[in-house]
Amino acid sequence: MGLSFWQIAIVVLLVVLLFGRGKLSALMGDMAKGIKSFKKGMADDDDQVAAAPRESLDAEATEEATAPAAKDEAAKG
Repeated sequence: MGLSFWQIAIVVLLVVLLFGRGKLSALMGDMAKGIKSFKKGMADDDDQVAAAPRESLDAEATEEATAPAAKDEAAKG
C-alpha cells in the first residue's frame, strides 16, 4: 500500500502553508550549502591522505639520493 499522488500533494501543500515559500526556499538553500561543504571536506580529507604517503616517499628518495654521495666522499677522504 503505497502513497498516492494526492496524498503526496496534500503533504506538500501543508508543508508550504506551514513554513511558507520563502522559509522553505531558504531551508533548501542552507541544506545545499551543507551538502557542498560536506563534499568539499571529504575531498580535502582524501587529498591529505593521498598526499601523506607521497611526502614520506619523497623524503626517503632524497635521503637515498644523498646517501651514496656521502659514502663516496667518505671513501675518498
